[in-house]
Amino acid sequence: MIRTEPMPRTGLSMALVLLAALLIVTLAPSARAEVRESSEHGFVLENVETVPVGRDAVWAALIDIARWWPSGHTWWGDASKLSINPVAGGCFCEIDGERQAEHMRVVFVEPGQILRLTGGLGPLQGIGINGILEFRIDDILGGGSTITLSYRFSGQMPQERDAFIEVVDRVQGGQLGGLGKLLREQGK
Repeated sequence: MIRTEPMPRTGLSMALVLLAALLIVTLAPSARAEVRESSEHGFVLENVETVPVGRDAVWAALIDIARWWPSGHTWWGDASKLSINPVAGGCFCEIDGERQAEHMRVVFVEPGQILRLTGGLGPLQGIGINGILEFRIDDILGGGSTITLSYRFSGQMPQERDAFIEVVDRVQGGQLGGLGKLLREQGK
């Protein structure tokens, strides 16, 4: 999120602020990833995407997960089988006929701002690692949004914890990158 001190809004100063914001949105790297915390009991990952569309467009795309989630990160290789029911208790599910998986459960919804889910994605579910996945959408001065994906994990960590965390972070970045790519295409 870009923060500026209040200043007089002359035509020229407002134009400069908007130009600076536009340059930041279009020229800055679109993604940032960080391992925020790590211990033998869990870890916290954060990935950030900057997109040239507003919160409403981000929200609409976010909950239409089949449009942007990588098919290679589904149980049955087809992202079109994914859905999110964006209500408390709703399911982030993958349904392929009788084959079904509840990836996560929705626990908090503030449309256009926050979607929070709980559970373990993919193989994390099978090894007993649980987490809170949160998508936070913030406005950028002059237009556009940042999407912050944070995932707080807890459970018994594998012995090769650092390598494991690196892989999970890369996967999370790729998933958020799919959403960012879709939204950058929409913003053209």
